[in-house]
Amino acid sequence: MLVSKEIDVKKGATKEQMEMLEAAGKMSTTFDEDAPELTEENLRSAYRVSERERSNDEDQEVTLRLSPWAIRKAKSFGKEYRAVLSRILEQALHNHEIIKESGI
Repeated sequence: MLVSKEIDVKKGATKEQMEMLEAAGKMSTTFDEDAPELTEENLRSAYRVSERERSNDEDQEVTLRLSPWAIRKAKSFGKEYRAVLSRILEQALHNHEIIKESGI
């Protein structure tokens, strides 16, 4: 059974909502084809949504040294190439295999 409730985090949970959360915490987990158990690979690639949202709010400017080829390739994406590079870098940092292949 799936139960969905919204809790206004600014106001806090009501007594009834807290009781529901406590009861849900005591329930056993049942995995099925719609909600399979997470693999190690799933867990490695997971991140908190709040972490990603926070990082979008607090973008920082950095300086990187790139090869002439990488600069030409990046600029070929168009005038928004810096935003494209940022998304590519973020995806790469979430990919365990890319990090591993990079010799880290």
